[in-house]
Amino acid sequence: MKYFTWTNIRLVLMIIAVIGLFSFTSHRNAIRKIKKTEVVFVGQNTLFVRPETVNKLLIEKNKDLKTINKVDLDLKKLEMSINKQKMIQKGDVFVSVDGVLKAVVKQKTPLGRVFDEAGSFYIDYEGNKMPLSDNYTARVPLLSGDITVVKKEKLSEVLRMINEDEFLKKNIIGVQVLTNGSLIMANRNYDFQIDFGRTINIEKKFKNYKAFFQKAVLDSSLKKYKRINLKFTKQVVCIK
Repeated sequence: MKYFTWTNIRLVLMIIAVIGLFSFTSHRNAIRKIKKTEVVFVGQNTLFVRPETVNKLLIEKNKDLKTINKVDLDLKKLEMSINKQKMIQKGDVFVSVDGVLKAVVKQKTPLGRVFDEAGSFYIDYEGNKMPLSDNYTARVPLLSGDITVVKKEKLSEVLRMINEDEFLKKNIIGVQVLTNGSLIMANRNYDFQIDFGRTINIEKKFKNYKAFFQKAVLDSSLKKYKRINLKFTKQVVCIK
C-alpha cells in the first residue's frame, strides 16, 4: 500500500503554502501602520456630538498614529473612552484592512428637556439624563415639575410614544409632572390643558386623545375647551 502518492504530496504542499500565506498576511496586517482616522455616525442625521470630538478621543492617547502598528492599538480601551461621552449611546472601534482607524457611533436620542434649579438637560430614550449640546438644540417637549416622582421607565415610555408618533410630536409641546405622579400636557396650537393622569394605560390614552382631536377638528369645537381629561380609558371628558 502506498502512503505517499503525488496527489497526497501535492495536497500537503498546498496546505503548507496556505498556512504560510496566512501567517505572512496576518503578520503584515499586524504591523500595518494607521493611515488616518474616520468617524461615522449612524441613525439620526442631527449631530449632537461633533466628529472632531470623537476623533480627539481616538487620538488623544495615540498622538502620533502613523507610527503605531495596528496590533499595538487597544481598541477596547478606545471604545470605552468613546462610550463614556455622555451624548453617545454606543461606539464601535476597529481598523479596516487598508489601515483606517474607524469609529462607528450611535448618539443618544433626546425625548424631553428639563428646566430646574440645577440647570437644563435632556431625558434620553432610556429615561436617563443627557446633557445639552452646543452643536444642536433638539425640538422636544419641555418637562416641568418633579420628574423623580415618576419611574424613569414610565416617563420615557410616554416621551417615546410622543416622539415616535408624527401627530403627537407636532402637537404635544410640554409635560408637567405633579407631586402625585399625574401628568398634565400642553398642546402647541390650543390653550386647553390635557389631564393625562398617571402613567398607566399610556397607549390607550393617546389613542383616545387622537380620536377626540380628529373629531373635534371637524366640528371646530377645540377652541371651546379648557381641559381635556384622559384619565378614563373608555371616554374623553371635556370641560369648557
